[in-house]
Amino acid sequence: MPEADDLARRLIAENFPRRDGAIRVGGLDPSDLARTHGTPLFVYDAALMRRAYRALSRAVAGFAAVDYSVKANPCPAVIRVFADEGAGAEIASGAEFAAALAAGVAPGKILFAGPGKSNADLDRVVAGGIGEIHLENAEEMARVAAAAARHGRRAAVAIRVNPGPDAQGGAMRMGGKPSPFGFDEEDLDSVVDRVEAEPNLDLTGLHLFAGTQGLSAAVLLGQWAYGLRLASRVAARIGRPLDTVDLGGGLGIPYFAGDVPLDLEAIRAGIPALRATVAADPGLAGARIVLEPGRHLVGPAGLYVARVRAVKISRGQRFVITDGGMHHHLAASGNLGQIVKRDYPVVAVLEAEAAVRTPCAVVGPLCTPLDMLARAALLPDLAAGDLVAVLQSGAYGLTASPTGFLSHPLPAEILVDGGQATAIGPWRSGADR
Repeated sequence: MPEADDLARRLIAENFPRRDGAIRVGGLDPSDLARTHGTPLFVYDAALMRRAYRALSRAVAGFAAVDYSVKANPCPAVIRVFADEGAGAEIASGAEFAAALAAGVAPGKILFAGPGKSNADLDRVVAGGIGEIHLENAEEMARVAAAAARHGRRAAVAIRVNPGPDAQGGAMRMGGKPSPFGFDEEDLDSVVDRVEAEPNLDLTGLHLFAGTQGLSAAVLLGQWAYGLRLASRVAARIGRPLDTVDLGGGLGIPYFAGDVPLDLEAIRAGIPALRATVAADPGLAGARIVLEPGRHLVGPAGLYVARVRAVKISRGQRFVITDGGMHHHLAASGNLGQIVKRDYPVVAVLEAEAAVRTPCAVVGPLCTPLDMLARAALLPDLAAGDLVAVLQSGAYGLTASPTGFLSHPLPAEILVDGGQATAIGPWRSGADR
């Protein structure tokens, strides 16, 4: 419990320092935003996004470019923050392609991954001049070739590899086991030959994504080195250099007690060796090496703000009942992949410096016991009308949640930039179709 409180305090001090007892987002009081836009609401700080992007870019300078994984938060206004920094985009649907284009990302700087791309989406991105499509299975290979033929083009493609167990890592491992994602590493040579035989496909790259929510610099550096070895193998087999090597995202952020932030200085220290590997290999020397994180860039910049509707004691346990819940923020409820459910950091928006905090459950308005934003958050005494904020909420929030459950209204999404607050959502994936 003290560790959870320490994490919340550290995140507040780093990202949303209090003034007159109230946390501030880009200098603004969330209470004012709540009065204007209602609650619940998501608030994103553009300055924090830029800070994260620039810090990572500096850490990997000379080795890799940093693109943005749109799935983490597909609001076009959020994508635009990173596009203005020079980032490309990694997408997983035709609607995300449209969102990236609307945000100003050039189609040639967009990469398309995902194990079940539809024919409609393939037509859309091929016609739109997408930079690269990442092949995940044999049927998709044929469908991408057919889409390219329909549009009279050769589609630039990369092979996504499901790596062996040596490349595993991260809180959610995506390699080293049976997987819907990509071709198994042991089949790589035969897959390369099949892609090369397709007249409407141009094999330009390799994609490796071994895990997500990685907080170990050593594990990430090892995965990137592994990806370079696989890319070198592909380049040697086709007898020409690759254009791109996508080493995935997977860079994590601290959500829970005991989580240690990713050490970017340790990442920086490991970059010269990777850079030397690339420079020494004619199959890689001209390639654009890409990292495409999402949550690492946008997660810490977001708050989910909810208003207390009631406080009750049930058999000795204190419950803070709010107007926000799992229908907007499934990840914070623990129902988006957590096996052992742990609490995101939750704080009171306004809190006296000497306030005494006691454990309480923070729950939403839905009639299910799954609707719990925190099980034992340390919070001061609260009453109806007060505000609480779930930290680390910039990624996998609204569009990753069951917003239709029980038909509650959608929350506003607000971008704070340069001391100004702008309503940018709710943005709904697929609404443009």
